[in-house]
Amino acid sequence: MIEKIRVGLIGFGISGRVFHAPVMRSIMELDLVKVTARKADQQSLLKERYPHAEIALCADDIFNDTTIDLVVVATSNEMHYPFAKRALEAGKHVVVEKPFTNSVEQADELIALAKEKNLILAPYHNLRFNSDYRTVEKMVKSGRLGRIVNLESRFDRFRNYLRPNAWREENLPGSGIFYDLGPHLIDQALQLFGKPNGVFADLAIQRDHAQTIDNFDCLLYYDNLRVSLKGSMLAKEPTPRYRIFGMNGNFVKYGIDPQEALLRDGKFPDEDPNWGQEDPSLYGKLNIVEEGKDIEEVIPSEIGSYPDFYQNVADTILGKADLIASAEQARDVIQIIELGYRSQLERKVVSVENTLIAY
Repeated sequence: MIEKIRVGLIGFGISGRVFHAPVMRSIMELDLVKVTARKADQQSLLKERYPHAEIALCADDIFNDTTIDLVVVATSNEMHYPFAKRALEAGKHVVVEKPFTNSVEQADELIALAKEKNLILAPYHNLRFNSDYRTVEKMVKSGRLGRIVNLESRFDRFRNYLRPNAWREENLPGSGIFYDLGPHLIDQALQLFGKPNGVFADLAIQRDHAQTIDNFDCLLYYDNLRVSLKGSMLAKEPTPRYRIFGMNGNFVKYGIDPQEALLRDGKFPDEDPNWGQEDPSLYGKLNIVEEGKDIEEVIPSEIGSYPDFYQNVADTILGKADLIASAEQARDVIQIIELGYRSQLERKVVSVENTLIAY
């Protein structure tokens, strides 16, 4: 008999209903038993898609439920830290949507609290489980590009207007795309190459009447490598998702993992045998010199799988595995973001020195 982990989900907006609830449904060890849903449309959708889950009108209903083992925090960014802290204090394991916290100080406090209580604390860095990133990771590790000298990674969108009543558009702690999209790109860079020596960031507000960062260009400096991370809200024409430059040649990847689009369409991973498989038209192109010959090769994309994140969380809670995405790694991502804001303020490259702890 499979041991069930009872889950409480705080937040049934875009994050909770798109990126968490349908993915958790794929994991046999997880049982989504309670979800905060205050709006009538959220309650209706919850009853339709997860009829066995109880509606909670506030987070306290989840914190105070002694039968819940795991709390998932999928709220606005400013609530990640206080809700994660309260869940840990209530003796629950915790998954926190990115950004993990809005500051390193908050991250360090949560990490210490989780260790004190011997609880699992995991950031939802789900883009490690994208088909495109998994393919890039494979190419970097393959050695076929030779020594890597530069990696460019972009996460672009096009929305030339401001969404009304959207907290992401307001000047709040943790708002703006450097906190929203930046953590994914920074986390991937740290996983591929470890701790950089320095950070330079150019952060901008470009759209009319915008109040928070909607364009970023962040450069990570390594000994013999530069990593360029960029994001824009005004990218109408598709840009390469990744470009890798090595001594032997290049790898270029357009397009993005299909999982988000499927989840937004209401699809469930456990109902699609081809889940996470990219259309071949999006496969990346390798162009290198190999054994003295020019080689051009289409590289089939690896299969993406957000359920792998939650399977790992379940296995870790049950003592069968270690976390793939750890709180310490997420803390280092927040450190890079803080250094990026410092770089923007001082208009110079900022040394990383001994500020990262996980590498």
